[in-house]
Amino acid sequence: MRKKWSLSNPINRHLLEYSSIYWFIMVLFLMGVIFGAVIVNSLSVSQKDDLFYYLNQFFGQISAGKMASSEDLFKLSFLHNAKFLGFMWILGISIIGLPLILILLFLKGVVVGFSVGFLVNQMGWGGFLLSFVSVLPQNMFIIPMFVFIAVVSVGFSLKLIRKVFIKQTASFHILPAFWGYAAALCIAMGVVCVAAGVEAYLSPSLMKTVMAHVK
Repeated sequence: MRKKWSLSNPINRHLLEYSSIYWFIMVLFLMGVIFGAVIVNSLSVSQKDDLFYYLNQFFGQISAGKMASSEDLFKLSFLHNAKFLGFMWILGISIIGLPLILILLFLKGVVVGFSVGFLVNQMGWGGFLLSFVSVLPQNMFIIPMFVFIAVVSVGFSLKLIRKVFIKQTASFHILPAFWGYAAALCIAMGVVCVAAGVEAYLSPSLMKTVMAHVK
């Protein structure tokens, strides 16, 4: 009875169907995060100084309230992440874009790992607090959606490959599967919209508070 209920739940059914892909994608993303953090240590002293100078300029603008308006930040954040997710989604349809999906997710992990690693490397505990309020809030929504879209894109691409080239998955009907695939993108875009709101309206005030204590 419990098994029937779990299979009738679309979320449980999705997780069961793509569980192996989820594990692979999450490990790949974590490898990207670790790689990004390691890159920080490979930078020369002059490179670190240059990056830290621009970072201080940015923090100075935040403290002085000279940042772009929240509306502009919202648009920039949403468009940036929406383009990234949309590109991954399109690659899933193209079949040949399957390796690029994995590369893009790995690079996303590298960016996150580098951002946190650089702040901690340069500012110690203060950098950790800054990364906690500047990187974590929006990425609590963004990263799961990147993983989700990567999984469904890889899954859809693999089914297309089996259907077109190996003549398998007779139960796979392209049109219904495509509408489900499109629905996944709509869900991700909705969550990314929430993430953009967090980044535009919440993160700047949290960063101001933390920077006042760090200084």
